Amino acid sequence: MAQMLAKSLPLVFLALLSANGVYGAVFNLRNECSFTVWPGTLTGSGAAISDSGLALSPGASDQIQAPPTWSGRVWARTGCNFDAGGAGSCTTGDCPGGLKCTAGGQPPVTLAEFTLGASPAANDFYDVSLVDGYNVGVGIKTTGSGTGDCSYAGCVEDLNARCPPELQVTADGAVVACKSACAAFNTAEYCCTGEHATPGTCGPTKYSQLFKSACPTAYSYAYDDASSTRTCAGSDYLITFCPTGS
Repeated sequence: MAQMLAKSLPLVFLALLSANGVYGAVFNLRNECSFTVWPGTLTGSGAAISDSGLALSPGASDQIQAPPTWSGRVWARTGCNFDAGGAGSCTTGDCPGGLKCTAGGQPPVTLAEFTLGASPAANDFYDVSLVDGYNVGVGIKTTGSGTGDCSYAGCVEDLNARCPPELQVTADGAVVACKSACAAFNTAEYCCTGEHATPGTCGPTKYSQLFKSACPTAYSYAYDDASSTRTCAGSDYLITFCPTGS
């Protein structure tokens, strides 16, 4: 019901409602890739925000509404092929459920992650994560008059172009995604598990450092919090796929 209402209201009124705490945040989605992307969403807590049935052609934009306290992730699916009933699959970021995701995207996939506050005065936490690997660039930019560390988070560089051979995922002879070292090697050192399950015992590796040098405002491994998480109150968010800059 809230989604139907949100789609029927002018953007200015939506912004006022969000600022007054009726809604948590508006996520404006923009596709700057040269190919179509199918955004997927996964709710960790709170009400679901989208049925993930959206397709964005190059240059297209759309928006989804998130309620207060929503926590979850947004990602891009690429190379998708769905029939009239919504059955099908994607080359990267694929999820169970076909067109309408019922679970998270299959790694490697670049994630935009959010935990929204309970009111406009409460902090939202957001980041772009490469912990599950990379498929397309993603950027998060705040919109409106938010307060706090409302700075840009994202990965602008094309990591597929510099992905080491041992991490590459290919399709039709092209690199379409870059695995995390954890997914590629499944060791405690790279996955921050077992004896490496704490910040003190799981540090950056040569692979996470490669990701970090290319995308310094994105999460590069599990304990990369300090330079990657942003905190902002009272803002909406622009999520751009294949951003050209911050």
